[in-house]
Amino acid sequence: MLNKYPLWKNLVILVALLIGFVYALPNLYPDDYAVQITGARSSTDVSEAVLKRATTALEGAGIAIKSSSLQERNGLIRLNDAEAQLRARPIVQNMLGRDYLVALNMAPSTPGWLRSLGAGPMKLGLDLRGGVHFLLEVDMDTALEQRLEAFSSQIKRELREERIRYRGGDVDGARGIVLSFRDTESRQRAFNLIRRQHSQFLMREQTQGDEFLISLTLSEAEIKNIQNYALEQNLTTIRNRVNELGVAEPLVQRQGADRIIVELPGVQDTAQAKRVLGATANLEFRLEARPDAPVSSTESYGFRDNPNREARLEREIIATGNNVANAQQAFDENGQPQVNITMDAVGGDLMNRATRNAIKRRMAVLFIEFRTETEEKMVDGELQSVDKRIEERSIISLATIQSALGSSFRITGLDSIPEASELALLLRAGSLAAPMYFVQERTIGPSLGQKNIDAGLMSVVLGFALVLLYMLVYYRGFGAIACAALTLNLMLLIACMSILSATLTLPGIAGIVLTVGMAVDANVLIFERIREELRGGVPPQSAIHAGYSRAFVSIFDANITTLLVAVILFAMGSGPVKGFAVTLSIGILTSMFTGLVVSRGIVNAVYGGRKVEKLSIGGKLANV
Repeated sequence: MLNKYPLWKNLVILVALLIGFVYALPNLYPDDYAVQITGARSSTDVSEAVLKRATTALEGAGIAIKSSSLQERNGLIRLNDAEAQLRARPIVQNMLGRDYLVALNMAPSTPGWLRSLGAGPMKLGLDLRGGVHFLLEVDMDTALEQRLEAFSSQIKRELREERIRYRGGDVDGARGIVLSFRDTESRQRAFNLIRRQHSQFLMREQTQGDEFLISLTLSEAEIKNIQNYALEQNLTTIRNRVNELGVAEPLVQRQGADRIIVELPGVQDTAQAKRVLGATANLEFRLEARPDAPVSSTESYGFRDNPNREARLEREIIATGNNVANAQQAFDENGQPQVNITMDAVGGDLMNRATRNAIKRRMAVLFIEFRTETEEKMVDGELQSVDKRIEERSIISLATIQSALGSSFRITGLDSIPEASELALLLRAGSLAAPMYFVQERTIGPSLGQKNIDAGLMSVVLGFALVLLYMLVYYRGFGAIACAALTLNLMLLIACMSILSATLTLPGIAGIVLTVGMAVDANVLIFERIREELRGGVPPQSAIHAGYSRAFVSIFDANITTLLVAVILFAMGSGPVKGFAVTLSIGILTSMFTGLVVSRGIVNAVYGGRKVEKLSIGGKLANV
């Protein structure tokens, strides 16, 4: 029978449309403007009393509150608009003081039953949601110096194990190490050992007075490897830290040889965003100094949770956070918090060598933070903001070594579960291979983002309305079917982007507008083919069947070529171009489904299985 779908095909269409409706529905519930309260330290929780103080302060300032709630260990206050959000943050921060951090946020308002199905709204890009944009530069000189320090410690350890006596060894600039020996025999043994185990150095022997020297210089290939590793490690670390700290849909990508772009949609507090990125630091494992150790061979550091408490550590570094493969918070046999650590192969070997003769001594985890503070200074008679680069070092753990350590060991002696969780996060997320500095920052306000959304929605609505009007006027009844298919196409497009967690940007909205115009092309080709068949005297049912069957190849070819172009744009482009390509690709697939399958299903439901004498398809009505 012509123009009748089997039951299974109708069910497939209905199920697809139902799924599309459910997963497009959350986009009708926009995010609420909110301020989020968190403890400045991992051990500080937000209580009902703290939340009450914050809401009372806002009400006293005349700011209407939509709702307030505790979420795990954080507090969330929902507000009515962006203006109230911007006013609320400093009020709450001043009320609570330095023990708490107050950040701007966007809180989802999707109903619980939709969230239980995994449904959520589309993610909005920086240009629509607002947020902060940073350009960071990796300090490559420091990356080389840090790597040379590690090489220097390793080479000295190897010389001691081979009982080769040396006077000293210092890092010489950002490219080399100079080792000093008492006699030529020791120098020659050391030269052969280093040449055998460290091919990344160019070696040269020198003599200065009674000192016999070996000068080690990094090869150009090794310098490039270290710099590339530093950039890639920093990229990975920033992604991990931003994700672990709960910043939704961040963009972290490489730019050039030494720069990284970071975009945090929905974040309006630049200082807080810098704090999140600044928390990305480095870690060093060091032994606590012996009581009789000379002062020249030790360094004293305060503890992160108590700066007044200090410990003396050996200068020699056992391993760094770069060697940590995994870290998880757990409990020991007494129910006390601990952190289980897994090192990589190099880190495990270094840890074993350093600890097998250090049983019952204590090992420290040193936290090194590089951050940027902005201060006002007079420059050429004008008050300007100047970034000041600060390095801070503090001990986050000092635990006793119970036995020789290897690739897997545990850190005990932690005071609380939050402390253990924070230490695991810092170790697990990785460390910076080199410090980074902010060279550019830009804030896109939520009001500008809302203007972009309003303008984008207006363009979609206007384009959609004009297409619908044209189809209704020109194709009458079949035009109404095309309008229904076009509406369902838009719903499926939004649903697919929501399911795939695709980020919608302003160019993406342009892709939706283009998709609306392109989606109707399939129906135009089909309807014109049906008209042609009717003019040739073909019965209506046969004309419908021929229209859909014979137009399929042309529609498929046209859409596939456009899809290939969209894929190339996504592969070769970046930023806005990718946003456009994603929307266009999804739109092409959904428009083919609705234009060929869904509209045919509607036509079958209206005309299929019965005698039809005429079709309402515009122009002169065609009779049998």
